[in-house]
Amino acid sequence: MTEKEKMLAGEIYSAVDPQLLEELNAVKDIIHEYNQLRPSETEKRLLMLKSLLGSTGDDRVFINQPFYCDYGKHIRVGKRFFANFNFTVLDEAFVTIGDDCFVGPNVSIYTACHSTDPTERNTRREWALPVTIGNSVWIGGSVTILPGVTIGDNVTIGAGSVVTKDIPSNSVAVGNPCRVVKELKETLGAKE
Repeated sequence: MTEKEKMLAGEIYSAVDPQLLEELNAVKDIIHEYNQLRPSETEKRLLMLKSLLGSTGDDRVFINQPFYCDYGKHIRVGKRFFANFNFTVLDEAFVTIGDDCFVGPNVSIYTACHSTDPTERNTRREWALPVTIGNSVWIGGSVTILPGVTIGDNVTIGAGSVVTKDIPSNSVAVGNPCRVVKELKETLGAKE
């Protein structure tokens, strides 16, 4: 297996592999160009996002600049996706986000994992775990989502939360570590 294949399979891989570094640098060039676009260049912004991301549900994907990611192609977003300023995605593993999701400013999603043992960490070997976010999810500002987390449908994650574990559908979750504080009725649009 190549180091990239190991990375996408969740196995330990070398983060300094020449092929991976070449891909990272190529994406950084694209991201730099994207972040320099004028706000009025909406068509060019959409075309760049559609070519950068792994998939988009429709033409209504919108990510405010600045936006940062590692590979881009490992990010899949659904219909009517919106992310505010400073959206950062370390997509060494797949990040899958459903339809009608809104992401506040300064949100970070991490898939890369590093050893807590400094000797191991210094070898630059790491692994990655996917992040999955369901449909109709609102992620408040300054939220951090850690590797391997799944967030269900119809969830609100409160601002400033650090999501370390899965969050079930139809809930409101907040805090560090993030925990469910309210369960919602399953019917969309139900008044709570």
